[in-house]
Amino acid sequence: MRTLKAQQRFDIDVDRDEHVPAILQVPSSASPVPAVLLLHGFSSHKERMAESIGTALFARGVASLAIDLPSHGARERALQNISMENPMALIKLWKLAMHEAAVALEYLAAHPDVDARRIAIGGYSLGAYLGLFLAARSDEVRAVALVAGGDLPQDMPMERIVRAAVNPQKAVRALHGRPLLMMNGRGDRTIKPEWAKTLFEHAQEPKELRWYSGGHWPPPAVIDEVTDWLAAQL
Repeated sequence: MRTLKAQQRFDIDVDRDEHVPAILQVPSSASPVPAVLLLHGFSSHKERMAESIGTALFARGVASLAIDLPSHGARERALQNISMENPMALIKLWKLAMHEAAVALEYLAAHPDVDARRIAIGGYSLGAYLGLFLAARSDEVRAVALVAGGDLPQDMPMERIVRAAVNPQKAVRALHGRPLLMMNGRGDRTIKPEWAKTLFEHAQEPKELRWYSGGHWPPPAVIDEVTDWLAAQL
């Protein structure tokens, strides 16, 4: 049975005004271990990722770092004011989330108990979008697992403006053949199956799209599928 070498709750300092709450879980090992940055969905928090996929990764000898995204979790000061009808505000928030996630990735890669050559990203919903773009910009990311992620909806407000700043099709092509796993619900009404298919079509091999029965929130069995896949890639 594995024991924790370190399980920490702390803040990652981003700048003078922003501190990102995080949960780090590292299995005990004589040598540096692989690790996954975990990014939660909209209106969720780091605990949900740490206690589900983070625990499953730990059992497989893989470390994880889960963070609270802006206006989420311990930082839920203005979440109710976020509106899909205000794309410019969303883009501003998106840029902040990207910056903070990049800092978290750097922290994970620099940790002495983590093998910086074996780092992946696991994201759900909003975290899937964020993780895709972060991986596209970082050569440190070896593999990407996206749950309930996909392309942008074609009927969203100001789609052209949003896509000019945030284009999942472009981002997935920028993975340049790093392993990609997508897990999507056949009955998902939030990230519709056709959006998932569109994103998958723009990705290079190796890639895999798996479907689960259900809606936006995946059944527990998906956690084991994703963690098995991530552990195999790392």
